[in-house]
This record gives sequence, structure tokens and C-alpha cells, in this order.
Amino acid sequence: MLAKIHSFVLIGIDPIACEVEVDTANRALKKTVVVGLPQAAVKESIERVRSSVINSGYAFPDHSIMVNLAPADVKKEGPSLDLAMAIGVLRGMNHIQTDRHKLYLIAGELALDGRVRKIKGALSMALLAREKSFKGVILPTDNAREAAVVEGVEVYPVSTISQAVSFLNEQIELDPYELDGQPYTLSQVNEALDFADVRGQEAVKRAITIASAGGHNLLMIGPPGTGKTMLASRIPGILPPLSRTESLETTRIYSALGLLPENIALMDERPVRSPHHSTTAQALVGGGSIPRPGEVSLAHHGILFLDELPEFSRYVLEMLRQPLEGGEVTIARVHGSVRFPARFMLVAAMNPSPHHRRGEDARAKEKYLAKLSGPLLDRIDIHVEVPAVPYRELTGKHQGTTSTSMRESVQRARALQRKRFNNDTLNARMGSKEMKTHCDLSETCLLLMKQAMDELGLSARAFDKVRRVARTIADIDGCERINENHISEAIQYRLLDRSF
Repeated sequence: MLAKIHSFVLIGIDPIACEVEVDTANRALKKTVVVGLPQAAVKESIERVRSSVINSGYAFPDHSIMVNLAPADVKKEGPSLDLAMAIGVLRGMNHIQTDRHKLYLIAGELALDGRVRKIKGALSMALLAREKSFKGVILPTDNAREAAVVEGVEVYPVSTISQAVSFLNEQIELDPYELDGQPYTLSQVNEALDFADVRGQEAVKRAITIASAGGHNLLMIGPPGTGKTMLASRIPGILPPLSRTESLETTRIYSALGLLPENIALMDERPVRSPHHSTTAQALVGGGSIPRPGEVSLAHHGILFLDELPEFSRYVLEMLRQPLEGGEVTIARVHGSVRFPARFMLVAAMNPSPHHRRGEDARAKEKYLAKLSGPLLDRIDIHVEVPAVPYRELTGKHQGTTSTSMRESVQRARALQRKRFNNDTLNARMGSKEMKTHCDLSETCLLLMKQAMDELGLSARAFDKVRRVARTIADIDGCERINENHISEAIQYRLLDRSF
């Protein structure tokens, strides 16, 4: 008997409907065959399915069977098709006597004793079920919480094959899983750090407030021990929580990679990724024979923190150009290209020289800075110096700017941007059309810009960056138009342009 079960596979982070066809009637086969571009883990699935079905008390065909995974031109990886294969075999052997399985997407990894284990991409699976108008999904109990976030889809968690078979045979009824009140989110388990813990550095805190308010990329330059890492670690505490749309997009990436924290339904906090400077280009931007997202995608709608920026390979850093400019990564392969979202706020830190010794050779400093290309620095909106903190400020009782006051400034500026653009667009992402409307400069401001371009040698891209930053500063101040003070402060944040 031929059985057809609906399941899914992931291409990158995007779900693709997969039909699992199981033919148990063809006794002419010499061996069990799985076709449809299965990877090693999928080819091995049939042996797990055999042991799992038998150990659950069901008969398994004593002859070879054929399993086809459609569409046949899409590579299949991972063990998530195990449960669909098992249901196909049991339907073909008449252990399942209804067509109830046609109403659901089915996925799960099997243990040899019949237990159903957690899979990757349950959120994407639920989104696909809603898109394809399935009634619901049947998946492992451990994945129920994240799938239940999607509205309009019934989620039926199962812990064993026997439970799934009894449900499909209408011998038992399962209640659709529902979240108990609000989804359990990361903000309920993580405590934000406060900028009040950082002594001094008021000018840097101001730059961080501006960067956070407009979504601008930020580079901090200063000697070791001045608090660059401390400052960067506190930025998430002043950013607004993810919107519902942003939360689903970010959670989907972590779900597809199996990185969603235990029992977390939604990621409402902006992610922070801090790859080591020895990271490879593939780890940073994504790749592989079957493309997987990298650190820039895991930082989607959040922060990518690169400490000791010049220590990264120049080749790796140049790979950041595309995501910084377009907010996504495109990875081309023979069978097609895959796009991963990568709209993040870059926060980087570096020393002004390789060893930071007094009287260090100017040539050594130039060589150190030469690791960063001009085009890359062009894409970083704000360059700010982080000086050594004086002893008086380290031992003083003055608290300085707190996260609360910085958060209020950020929220005020972002509220103006939501009103201006009618969506989640930030000043850092304004296109040329929006800049003509919202970054119009007076004659005095244009004169300041001309002087800055002549003295600093600003590129056309840097010219636009200055205008975007000035627009954010004006929003923080509650000004409708950009004035001379806003332009002057924005120009000061192009610290490294004179070096290139």
C-alpha cells in the first residue's frame, strides 16, 4: 500500500513542504531504498524507524520498502522526517486506518524505543502549516511551546509513536497545546546591566545613546582597560524590546539552528553575538555545502559586537560589507542561492595601536589601522574615542549617566521615527528618497558639511552617514529640523576618516 505523509524540510531557515511517500507493497525490491536527495542522517532514518516501530509493538514489513521524499531536487538533512516515515509505514501496513494524517504537517526525530525527540525549526513548521492551510501540526512535546506562538494553527504534541498512532486512529483525543498566558520570553530570565556601573566616559555614553536611538553602527577606539567591553555589554539594556514581527523573525532563525533556549517560546530581547577574532568567514556570514546562517544572521534585529576589530582577518571583515549595506546575506550554490536576514547594529572596539606603548612607532600604528579598509569604515556611522578614565572619576561618588535616562532618550527618538516612517524603519536605514524629505539642510549646515568633506576627505557614503546621525541627534533633542549643532556633533563622530 502507498501512503503519503505531509512533512517539511529547512532550506537555510526557510521551510519547504516535503511529501513523504512510503511504498510498502513492492516486494520486488532487493533492499530498502530512500530517494529524493537524502543526506546521511536521512538515509539512516529508515533503520531508526524500523527499530522504533517494532519496539513500539507494531509489525514492520518483512520485505524491503521504498521511501520517496518530494520534491526530489531539494536536499534533505537532519532526522526530523523520522516520524513522518514511521507514520507512512504504519499507514501502509494498515496500523493507521484513517486519513486524518492528511490534515497535519508531521515531524519528529525518533528514539529506538519509540520516543519522539525534539527537532529544529518547529516555529518555521507552524508558519508553513498556516501558509499551506493545514489544520495543524503533530510534533515532539519539547517543541510545542515555540510552535504554539503561531496563531491559527493547532499544535498537537506527542511523546511516543503509539500516542501519535492512537490520535490518528481517533482512539484518543489530544487537546491542542496552548500557551499558559503570555509566552515565556528571554526578558523574564535575563537581567539588564546598568550604565551607571561605568565610571566616567560620558561622551561615549552620549555616542552610544545616539547609535541606539537611530540603529547606527558604532566603533569605539581606546586603550585597554578603558571600559569598551563594559560599555558594549550594557547597550541591550537601553534598546526597546523586539516588536512582534521582529520577534518572530529572530526566533525563527534560532529555532532553525536548534539554538532556542529551553522552554522559551519567543525571543523578545534583542540578541547579542560576540564572535572571537579567530572566527572564519563561513562562521561569521554563513555558508556550507547546505547553507546555514552565521553570526550576522544570529544578530538579526540585535547587536553584533566585534572586540579587537583589527585582529579579525581582513578577508572576514570585508564579508561584512553586504549585510551592513543591504541587511541580508546571499549565499550562492550550484542548486540555487539562499538568503539569510542580517539587519543588525554593529558595535566594534579596537585599540589605537597594536601594543599601546608610549612613543610607539607611527609606522606600526599605520600598519595596524591599515587592517581596516576605508569602505568598511565608511559603513560605520559613529567613531568615538574612549580615553583612559582619570583617577578622580574612578574614585568619585558621582554616578554619571544611567541606563534609565539613556533608555528614555532612545525611546523618545524611536517614537518620532515610528511616526515619521509608519513602520520599524530607523534613521540609519533611510534611503535617498527619505533623506531628501527628512534630512534637508540649511545653507549654514551645508557650509559645515563642505568644510568637513574638504578637511576629512569624506566619501559620498560618509556624507550620507553624517546626515543620518544628525537626524537622530535632532530626534533626541525633539527638533523637527536639523540645525548646526546637530551637524557639528555628527561630524565629530567621523574620527577615523582623516586616516584614510
